[in-house]
Amino acid sequence: MPLADLQRQIRNAVINRDGEPVATLLVGGILPSKRLDIHLRHYETSLTAAVVGRFPATGWLLGPKRLEEAARRFVHTSPPTSPCIAEYGSGFPAFLATWPDTAPLAYMPAFADLDWHLGRLAVSVDTAPVTAKQLAHIAPDDLTAMAVSFQAGTHYLKADWAVDTLIKLYLTGVRPESWTLGDEEVHLEVRGARGTFQFSRLNAPDYAFRASLAEGHSLGRAAADALELEKEFDPGSALLALLRERLMTSIGRSDAGGRS
Repeated sequence: MPLADLQRQIRNAVINRDGEPVATLLVGGILPSKRLDIHLRHYETSLTAAVVGRFPATGWLLGPKRLEEAARRFVHTSPPTSPCIAEYGSGFPAFLATWPDTAPLAYMPAFADLDWHLGRLAVSVDTAPVTAKQLAHIAPDDLTAMAVSFQAGTHYLKADWAVDTLIKLYLTGVRPESWTLGDEEVHLEVRGARGTFQFSRLNAPDYAFRASLAEGHSLGRAAADALELEKEFDPGSALLALLRERLMTSIGRSDAGGRS
């Protein structure tokens, strides 16, 4: 059997928690399948712990036992695709939208997505921002073709629930006697650096402008996205606001990949 086929069969046995399909391939000792069982348990235990560790706020909301069970199911339906376990778990919020125990909780995927990104933002460090002098050197007619990079600790999220208020309760340790999660559309900009966070609610046009830029689109495309929502939107003022907030770290011509 080619090595790649053997590895694939062992992989599937571990992920599916079923060693029967590869039982005839195992040799050594009286019960070689028992050694495979060790790998099955190690795979599930280590990856479940990795997912649980990346979603502390989600565990606070769901309860530790339900989060652990969800993580255990997730690691068998969505195995890692990268050798870096620190990056594993980005698909967990989407999984929660389909898992029967959490699917009825419509706010859960957005909350878990925010939880995931807080872990990344917490270790971010701001770098030197674009200056007014740099911006002044760009000809006005060239600006629309420019794309920008934001500070690494920046994340944009649109949600149908006030998940920012809910995550603040977790971060501050506040335990109100009662609280109702509002069914309201929010456009969030989250900035993190060195363990601190800042949550800002943006209006729809400003959110469209900034989120479009964060996706790598040009200033012209981002302005068009915002103008679709509000004809009075002022791209120039929006760009100067990014400058004042020290949010941009670079500005240059957008790539040729259709993002202009």
